[in-house]
Amino acid sequence: MADANPEGDAAPSRRSRTEVMGDIGPNWFASVMGTGIITVAGATLPVHIPGLRGFIEVVWVIAAVLLVVLVVVVGGHWLRHPKVARSHARNPQMAHFYGAAPMALMTVGGGAILVGKDLIGERVAVDLAWVLWSMGTIGGLYTAVSIPFLMFTQYNVTADAAFGGWLMPVVPPMVSAATGALLLPHTPPGTARETLLFGCYAMFGLSLVASLLIIAMIWSRLTLYGTSGTSRVPTLWIVLGPLGQSITAAGLLGTNAELSVDPALAEHMMAFALLFGIPVWGFAVLWIAIAASLTIRTLRRGMPFALTWWSLTFPVGTFVTGTTQLALHTDLPLFEVAAVIAFAGLLFTWLLVAIRTAGGSIRGDLFQPPPNTGPIRASKDPVQ
Repeated sequence: MADANPEGDAAPSRRSRTEVMGDIGPNWFASVMGTGIITVAGATLPVHIPGLRGFIEVVWVIAAVLLVVLVVVVGGHWLRHPKVARSHARNPQMAHFYGAAPMALMTVGGGAILVGKDLIGERVAVDLAWVLWSMGTIGGLYTAVSIPFLMFTQYNVTADAAFGGWLMPVVPPMVSAATGALLLPHTPPGTARETLLFGCYAMFGLSLVASLLIIAMIWSRLTLYGTSGTSRVPTLWIVLGPLGQSITAAGLLGTNAELSVDPALAEHMMAFALLFGIPVWGFAVLWIAIAASLTIRTLRRGMPFALTWWSLTFPVGTFVTGTTQLALHTDLPLFEVAAVIAFAGLLFTWLLVAIRTAGGSIRGDLFQPPPNTGPIRASKDPVQ
């Protein structure tokens, strides 16, 4: 999702396909996240839509295949172009998107439990989900520590540098909490299941607190300096990621808590799902209005297409899943309608971004080197 050409300058001259593929970065895993979340959101939608099940099964297969392709391509990239790959970790914009890979793994894993079981069998689906969740959790905890460490010790950032991409390394543990909740029924009862439950709550808190700190910095940057006015603007939608995913995790953990702890504690966890989820949902709606306004403003000024546009998919998908949890816990039509409307917007945006990505990939425009390490300056409109 990091922009290959953030200021909209003329694209570098065309190179051979081999050279171009040498520049592929971790931001490409955002396409798996944005595709896989369609499956998760559609499978849990609180209303029945004819034909939807078959559609999301196809989408899950696409996400799974895309994940395998990217693992092979990016792995090969590290072997064939190690200097370029290491440069991504040193780039203060691109490095944050190493968090995309763990989330891509767990998104496909969650889809395996919800949808893939109808295609590959429940036993294989659960085993696959465990493997992807384990790999994603380990990778996500690593990015949650390593990328902030590099920010604190090596990256030079300016006062107006905070952007949505900063959330990418710290959100994976929240995805672990949500997808881990789906694995609770498939965990041996007793100590193992209870450990997974409380481990998920711990990762919930880890990600939530770190995300709130970064969201505050993004709000402060927007207030003091404005926006960049570039194709980095869609990354503002990433703020919805930890918000929607935290509502989803709280709802799923509350629902499955009775499998692990005594009924009294499980009841409190169910109550927490609502007492936490509804206020956060309210802020998420506010942020949708703000992010949509800023995105439309930038589009009108000629925002070029870039992989950052995938920021419009996965975060919105988590808003759908979070809204669905509130609908299931309250039985209120408000949340059911909101979930369906958000899902419709998610489908439209996914189709748009997927088509633009396919076109850009065929032309080779999206395989350009990552941006330089120079800061992208934010600015405001002059007072009229």
